[in-house]
Amino acid sequence: MRQRLPPLNALRLFEAAARLLSFKNAAEELLVTPSAVSHGIQSLEQWLGAPLFVRTARGIVLTEAGASYYPTVQSALAMIAAGSGEVAARHGRRHLTISVAPTFASRLLMPRLAGFRAEHPDISVVIDTTRERVDFADGIDLAIRMGRGGWQGVIAQELLRESLVPVCAPELEAGIRDAVDLAGVPLIHVTTVSEDWAHWARATGRRLPDPERGLRFDTVLMAYDAAARGLGVAIGRRPLVDAELAVGTLVTLWEPAIAGSTGYWLVSPESRAGDPDIAAFRAWMTAHPIAME
Repeated sequence: MRQRLPPLNALRLFEAAARLLSFKNAAEELLVTPSAVSHGIQSLEQWLGAPLFVRTARGIVLTEAGASYYPTVQSALAMIAAGSGEVAARHGRRHLTISVAPTFASRLLMPRLAGFRAEHPDISVVIDTTRERVDFADGIDLAIRMGRGGWQGVIAQELLRESLVPVCAPELEAGIRDAVDLAGVPLIHVTTVSEDWAHWARATGRRLPDPERGLRFDTVLMAYDAAARGLGVAIGRRPLVDAELAVGTLVTLWEPAIAGSTGYWLVSPESRAGDPDIAAFRAWMTAHPIAME
């Protein structure tokens, strides 16, 4: 007889939200947006025909239905995870899917993966550079994310912190002696980062003429390409910009570089703390840290 089952992803969202009693913390653990968690819970409540949470001024609390449903869902998901792992192990299927931003993947991770493959030839690695935040329930084993740490429900290992320094094409450098000289030069912004020109100006105490003006790009690599073409001055994020600095397509304007307040973290769910392949990748990253040039 065909069984009626609710969507697996909605159950995963409910389990995390019920365990953490927070849509925001559940979203951070699963690497999705709080809106995605809220919509997933709403769809599950509609499917069940019963409210699972009560939204209060202080947060969320489980309803009677939610409190009775939670242990069933938690147990079922744990059984699915364990059973899936046993089948994969029996059939020799070992792979890691790592979610990471495109620039970090191409500049810092991909050149190093040969070393991991040499030490662990039996583990296949899949790199996922989807721009949207991803859900560990969607087949992602590990993620490399920017942030300040302190997330609930995950194991977070800080890999490195960026250093920020203005960079431009060599032909622009001679005409820029101080921040006031930037009045006639476009500033190049990256819309997907949390620390850019405004952060650099505050940290250095330099006054920028209209720091919001200029060109905007959604990737770091496009910003560097625009700067190398002489279209303006960008904030270089070391070590991501080290390749351009090494070959001279970009030069630094003012040293020293300032430390960013966020870092790159290797993140995985606490529920898979004993996974040997995840542990192997973590150990390899620890033994072979990413060093600044």
